[in-house]
Amino acid sequence: MTRLDSAPHKAEKLTKIPRWVLGLGPLVLIAALIALFSLLNAPGLTGLGDNRPPEEAVVVENIELADSLITLTVRNEGADPVTIAQVVVSDYYAGFTQSENQMAHLESNTVTVSYPWVEGDPYDISLITSAGGRVEATIDAAVLSPDKGASFFGLMALLGIYVGVIPIGLGLLWMPFVRRSSPAWIRGLLAFTVGLLAYLTIDATLEGIELVRDNASYGGPLVVLLGAVTAYLVLEGIEGWAHQRTTTHPATHPATHPATNPATKPAGMTTSAQLSPQMLSLLIAVGIGLHNLGEGLAIGSAYAVGSLALGASLVIGFAIHNTTEGLAIVTPLASERPPLTRLATLGLIAGAPAILGALIGATVYQPTLAAFLLGIGAGAVGQVATKLLPMLKDNTGRILTPLAAGGIIIGLAFMFATGLLVIT
Repeated sequence: MTRLDSAPHKAEKLTKIPRWVLGLGPLVLIAALIALFSLLNAPGLTGLGDNRPPEEAVVVENIELADSLITLTVRNEGADPVTIAQVVVSDYYAGFTQSENQMAHLESNTVTVSYPWVEGDPYDISLITSAGGRVEATIDAAVLSPDKGASFFGLMALLGIYVGVIPIGLGLLWMPFVRRSSPAWIRGLLAFTVGLLAYLTIDATLEGIELVRDNASYGGPLVVLLGAVTAYLVLEGIEGWAHQRTTTHPATHPATHPATNPATKPAGMTTSAQLSPQMLSLLIAVGIGLHNLGEGLAIGSAYAVGSLALGASLVIGFAIHNTTEGLAIVTPLASERPPLTRLATLGLIAGAPAILGALIGATVYQPTLAAFLLGIGAGAVGQVATKLLPMLKDNTGRILTPLAAGGIIIGLAFMFATGLLVIT
C-alpha cells in the first residue's frame, strides 16, 4: 500500500470520532496546559507581584438610614482583598459592624455605623481601610429610610401605575386624531415619534453611564453598551421570526395589508417592507416598556433610600414626560381600526414594566444592574426608531424631507422640555 492510499484511511478514522469529542478536544488540552503550568509553579512569573502595595478600589453602592444607624453597602472592585478598619462620620470616629471582615474581589460588604444623625443635616462619611485608603460617601440631607413592608411595596406598584400605565393609556386616546390625519400629517407624527425615541435612546444611555461612572466592578459603562446591543439584537431576532411567519402564511403578509399595499395605503405614505403596522406598534410598545423599566428603577431607588421629595418629583415629571409615548404607539396604526383590547394590551406592554422597575429599585437596587437595564431600554427604543425611518419617505423616496426633519427636531425638543420636569 502506498502513502497516498493512507490519506483516505486517516480521514475515515477522523470522521468516526464523535463530533462532541472534537469540540471538547481543545478545551481539554488548554485545561491540561493550565494544570501543568500550575504544577510547575509558573516558572518565570512567580514573584512578579511581590513588594508592591495593595491595590484598593472600593465603591459605595447604597446608603440607608434608620434610627441612630447608617447602613452602607460597599463593594471591592479591585484585585486585592480589602478590610474596613475605621469609619469617620463628619470628623467623628464612629463605632460600626460589618457583614464581612475582609472583602475579596467583587465581594460586597454591609457596614452598619452607630451614629445619632439629625434629620435634614448633611454628612460626610469616610471608610478607612487597613492599608490607610479612604472611601468617601456623602449624605446631602439625612432622611429616615422607609420601612419596606407590604404597604411600601404596594406604594411602589401604585407609583409604577402612575408613571407608566396611566400616562401611556392617556396617550393612546390620540388614536382618533391620528386616524383622521392626512398622509402628510401622519409622516409628521411619525417623524415626531422618531425624535421621541431618539431622545429616549440618548437619555437612557447617558443615565446608565452616569450610574456606573465611578463603579467599574462589573465593567462600568461597558454594561450599558452590552445591554443596548443585547436588546437591539433580540428585537431584530423577533422581527426576523415574525417576518418568516408572515412569508410562510401569505394571508398575513405585510404586502397584503391595507397599510402596506400600494393599492390601498394612503397616498404618499410608505412603511417598512418587513413590518406590518401591528408588528411595528408592538415593537414600539416593547421598546418603550423596556425604557420604562429603567424609569421605574429610578423612582423605586429614590424612595428606598428615603428621598421622598425626589421620588415625588420623579413621578410628576415622568407622568408628563410619558404621555406622548402613547402617541408613538398608535401612529403606525393610522389606517387601522384596532380593537380596544389590542390598544389596552399595547398600553400595558409599554407601561406595566414601570411597576416591575419600581419594585426592583426599592428592593434589590444595584447600580450595575440598573445601568444594564437602562442600556436594554436604550437599545430597544433605538432599534424601533430605525424601523420607523422608512415610513418617513415621500413620493420621491426621500426620508429626511423638511417635514420629517422638522418633526424629528420637534420630538427631540418636546422630550427635552418635558424632561426638565424630571428632577434627578
